Amino acid sequence: MRKVWIGSAVVLLGLVVLIAWPAPADHGRAAFFKDPSYNFEAVRVLNDVAAAGGDSGEALQAIALVKGGDAESWYAAWLAAGDGALARSLHINDAQSRGNALLRAHTYYRSAEFFLAPDDARRTDVYRKNVTAFYQGLDAQGVVYERSAVAYGSHHLNAVYYPGPAGADNRPLLVVVGGYDSTLEELYLGIAATAHQRGYSVLTYEGPGQGAVLREQGLIMQADWEKPNAAVLDAFLSNHPKPQKIVLLGESLGGYLAPRAAAFDARIDGVVEYDIWYDGYAIATRHVPSFIFWLHAHGHDDVLESLARRNPDSGSRWAVANGQWVFGVHGMFNVLDAFKAYRIAPVAAQIKQDVLLLAGTEDHFVPIEQLELTKKALTAAHSVTAVTFDAASGGALHCQMGAPSLWQGVLFDWMTAKFGAATAAN
Repeated sequence: MRKVWIGSAVVLLGLVVLIAWPAPADHGRAAFFKDPSYNFEAVRVLNDVAAAGGDSGEALQAIALVKGGDAESWYAAWLAAGDGALARSLHINDAQSRGNALLRAHTYYRSAEFFLAPDDARRTDVYRKNVTAFYQGLDAQGVVYERSAVAYGSHHLNAVYYPGPAGADNRPLLVVVGGYDSTLEELYLGIAATAHQRGYSVLTYEGPGQGAVLREQGLIMQADWEKPNAAVLDAFLSNHPKPQKIVLLGESLGGYLAPRAAAFDARIDGVVEYDIWYDGYAIATRHVPSFIFWLHAHGHDDVLESLARRNPDSGSRWAVANGQWVFGVHGMFNVLDAFKAYRIAPVAAQIKQDVLLLAGTEDHFVPIEQLELTKKALTAAHSVTAVTFDAASGGALHCQMGAPSLWQGVLFDWMTAKFGAATAAN
């Protein structure tokens, strides 16, 4: 009887403890993955929600299926999300909603290929799905655009012009170029659609080492970006009236490409580094351990290649693989060496435009210290405006990913302050 009583008391005590014991706090998390590269790319998808290029519910369902650092689960999850959005578009009668579904499919397909090896045959198929869904989405919504192929030696570059609404001629033309992994079409959701809503005409383009120019023609990246940029502007101005002002915005590595082009082209009135990019080699080597350089200096590149293949850091693996593709080189150190040319200091004194610099304090690509270096180098600029975004603002990531309204608010205020609504008298 005593044993029964003791047993009952223990059970009762356990229930009391279970009920009275405070439950652990249920805090949300700012990051989806511990892996910074996978987290960044997940946020990159959500970044397009604001422009109807994604739905948070669809995206979160895909994210839940991904194992951080696992390219196969990433590909499968986003491919399924793209296929799902595409299938839904076939049963939607409302043109705007159908277009939104197609633009969401475009975003998910773009993301699906990201972590695949450059020579993975699946990249070609999903890339074509991405592009097809994008233009079908624009067509469904009646978006006015002009696609063009720009002659460039024996190759061609690709551009899309989005003419603005009535009154756009009184505002600067916004020219947009991406960076190290950009595709032409994603620039619409990233900035062109928002700029169009605010009355601007927008010209987007992809040059060597980007999008279809790389994938379909094998034309690799070049540091003297004034050449492809000039080709695009020459072609555009041969068919359109010269804008009263031109603002060139470069995204990510475009933070080097845009000011580099502006240093050689007086037709450009304003430059936006979204984000800053001062010294490519310093960026590329910032997390490379010193023993790696020792091994290279002592001729142990075979060991380095073996280590590179086994590197547990998915971001480093991706950066090397993408660099070999984009720069057309082989081996980790050749990728690092290729970045040496992407340094703005040699031409900084030639940049005479109004310049807007954007930077995030937790940028996992570009260290925040490069902001001050960039500011100091722009000795001849007409003006330099620098804006930093911290974690509390939500814009601390590279290119303020996940906070498009934040940086775009700064951009459009800056454009109005520097160029206003131009008039014919200007």
